[in-house]
Amino acid sequence: MPQWEPYDARVSRTVLRAARVEIPGPTCLRETPEVKYAFIKSGKCKAPRVKQFEWLSISSSGYYDWLVRPVKPTKKSEQSSVIDEAIRIAYEDRKHRYGSPRLQVHLQESGFPVALNTVAKSMRRQGLVAKAGRKFKATTNSAHNLPVSPNLLEQDFTCENINEKWAGDITYLWTDEGWLYLAIVLDLFSRRVIGWSMSKRMTKELACDAMQMAIDQRTNFAEVIMHTDRGSQYCSKRFQAILKANKIRSSMSRKGDCYDNACSESFFHTLKVEAVHGELFPTRESMRKVVFEYIETDYNRTRHHTTIGNTSPVNYEMANAAKLNVRCC
Repeated sequence: MPQWEPYDARVSRTVLRAARVEIPGPTCLRETPEVKYAFIKSGKCKAPRVKQFEWLSISSSGYYDWLVRPVKPTKKSEQSSVIDEAIRIAYEDRKHRYGSPRLQVHLQESGFPVALNTVAKSMRRQGLVAKAGRKFKATTNSAHNLPVSPNLLEQDFTCENINEKWAGDITYLWTDEGWLYLAIVLDLFSRRVIGWSMSKRMTKELACDAMQMAIDQRTNFAEVIMHTDRGSQYCSKRFQAILKANKIRSSMSRKGDCYDNACSESFFHTLKVEAVHGELFPTRESMRKVVFEYIETDYNRTRHHTTIGNTSPVNYEMANAAKLNVRCC
């Protein structure tokens, strides 16, 4: 037994150990009085305070004076407060959409360099959590007798250049007025949404309008692969005629395989998690405004994408503009 403990203290500690009561150890005895006071205040030791004062060699008057003494903030605590405030503001600015990795990049770009671990710890300390996803079902209607194109993509989403591979899909968004359907076209080089359309009905016109918008926004896209699912909207004569007139090659997923069009599915998941879930939309028009703002001002221009080096699709295209020779904004 340690020689620095009086006999009655050793007996008391033995009894407390037998009763499985946490007691201050030798390390605590070598700490400053403030650390000992904090240990007693924590309530970890269930023994009477008078015994704890005796074991830790501190006075009761000193402990109670410490309790009422105003706490002077340390330099470390002041620095933590500044970091917490900056992270909270950035979290609110990104509308609760970013977790610690993207938030760290956002802060760095804003001129506030901070380590990823620091961001993660601060978010946990403040209870800040990025919006989480939900499961949702597919909207593909492949029960038709229309011609189906071969799968030219084969789940190879890598691109060396802009206008090499495009992907499109349709999803649905709920409002109090009913469903609003969204069709999009992605350029897989930058993951940029280059075409989109919304309607209260899921028709071939919906897909065609999104396709036409993509064609109007781009140049030098001859022989680009346009990959979609086998939905009747994409197999329709009108949609295929648009592709043929612009020398765009049609590619379609295998039946029932959502992984063949994973990039489009990923965009819809991101959209719903970051802009739709948890919100109320009384009208289709209110949903239209949110989707428009998300695509054109957030997703395409400011949101960081890990696939393209934690930058936005527009910035990624502009950074590669010298070798692309296309209109990218």
